[in-house]
Order: sequence, then structure tokens, then C-alpha cells
Amino acid sequence: MKHLLSMADLAREEILEILDTAVSMHEVQHRDVKKLPTLRGRTIINFFFEDSTRTRSSFEIAGKWLSADTINLTGKGTSVSKGESLRDTVKTIDAMGVDMMIVRHMASGAPAQIAQWTRCSIVNAGDGMHEHPSQALLDAYTMRQRLGDLEGRHVALVGDLTHSRVFRSNVLCLTTLGARVTLVAPATLMPAGIADWAKADGIELSHDLDAVLPTVDAVMMLRVQRERMSGGFFPTAREYAVTYGLTKDRLRLLPDHAVICHPGPMNRGLEISGDAADAAQSLVLDQVSAGVAVRMSILYHLLSGEQSGEGSAA
Repeated sequence: MKHLLSMADLAREEILEILDTAVSMHEVQHRDVKKLPTLRGRTIINFFFEDSTRTRSSFEIAGKWLSADTINLTGKGTSVSKGESLRDTVKTIDAMGVDMMIVRHMASGAPAQIAQWTRCSIVNAGDGMHEHPSQALLDAYTMRQRLGDLEGRHVALVGDLTHSRVFRSNVLCLTTLGARVTLVAPATLMPAGIADWAKADGIELSHDLDAVLPTVDAVMMLRVQRERMSGGFFPTAREYAVTYGLTKDRLRLLPDHAVICHPGPMNRGLEISGDAADAAQSLVLDQVSAGVAVRMSILYHLLSGEQSGEGSAA
């Protein structure tokens, strides 16, 4: 495995290998000295054309804890802002001898295209409304740590599906791991063609959140991405919260063992209430913690692992 561009590129065994390695990586967070020599001498570029807090900082921490040299770049701080093409910019960086570029871009498919232009490894850290594979892996890791094997588990993904790259990667990851997936959203936020995809992959669709919640093992609330909306996808924020938000009253519908996830950042009071975000069964902060461990595992498998025979996972 040289690149991580889409969850569709990973077989079940590869996903489980990344998640299992992340368990060892997670232990590093509890050490006094948070450092492994595994990627010493490697150079990683975090190239983010969109704003990010969790993804960018967790990839940077992951690289540093594995002893790699990490450098952060943004579109505004490179020659792209002077009119240079994306191709010329990434080929210039690649010519410097870097080992990996972690790319977030507003255009769907940009990381895959960059992988065709460079010799270094490319990780998709979110591309437009396409995918966000490392997020799906850390979500699966978090649920797996609390629920155990996800085979047969029922997971509901709720909210703004049309604009969500997280949902696309999560569907691919969860179904590959054998989970039962239900997508819940108003008709205006169901992606075009989703019925055919759902039928082909055995995914369930629903517009009734109250009917789905009592049957789930995990519910993931997706952020309403108002910055990507150019029209009226729902009448008012209040109506959306009442109909599709995880409110205090809806918490009572969840089974006792069920967990709550959110990829962040959260719109409290819209797709998720403060009571739900801070509830005992909420795994929101666990997801953040898992993000570093899972991304350490991704870097390890792409840049070291069995191919180079250097370093160790723990």
C-alpha cells in the first residue's frame, strides 16, 4: 500500500491491520515520552488547501510522535496563490525528496490526481464532497473499542449526507467490516443516486430518525455544512433540529449500550444538542484521541511496516 486515497482501496484485512496497529499506537499517548523512532529520517508534508483543526493537528502530532520531520503548508503560503498550477506546485515539492504528502483540497479527486504526478506517498485528508478515509478509520476504531467487533452491529449515519465526505468513507468502511448501515436524512439532503447505491450495497435509507434510534448500536451525527449550501435545503435551523437533531428527548430512544459519534466540528443546538454531545455514551472526544493513534498507524503502514523493515510499531 503506497497511497490512501479512498476506503474503496482497502480490503477488510487491511482495515483490520490498520486498526489493530492503532491499538499499540494509542498506548504512546499515555507515556511520559511520546516518541517512537519508527519514521526517523522521513519527511512528511501536510498540504492543506482547506481549514482544519482536528485532521491537520492530529496528522502533525502523529508524524512527530513517529519521529518524522513534518512541515505544514497551506494554499495561501505557496506559489499556488501566485497563479502556479497545482501540478507544478506538488511536483516542485516532490522534487525536494519528501516521502509523503497529506493533502486536503476543496476539489473532489485532487489527491488521486496528485498521486499520478508524484513519486511520494499521498494520503487523502479530505477532498471536496468525495471522501475522508482516515476519518472513517478512526470512527471505526472508536466504535470498535467500545462495542467490539462491528460485524452485525447497526450504525446510523444521520444528517447532511449530500455534502459529507465523511459519510461516504464511513459507509465503505463500515460495510466492509460487516456492519449494518442506515442513512437518515431529509429528502433534500439525500445525495442524488443514493437509492441505487443503497440497494446494491445493502444499505438502508430512512427519513424517520425516531424510528431508527431504538435499533442502533451507534449513531453518528453529521455536521450540517452550511458553508457548502447555496439553496434552501431545510426551512429553518429550528425545524431541522426538531426533526433530525439528536436532542435531549431523543437520547431516551437510544438503547443503553448505544454510543454517540460526531466527526466534528459540531453545531451544538443544530444536529446535536449539548446534552447529547456531553452524554456519558458520547464518544466525541474518544474520536479525537483515536485520530492521532489511527493516523500514526496509517503513516506506519505507508512509510515503514514490512516493506522497509525499519523500526517497530511499539
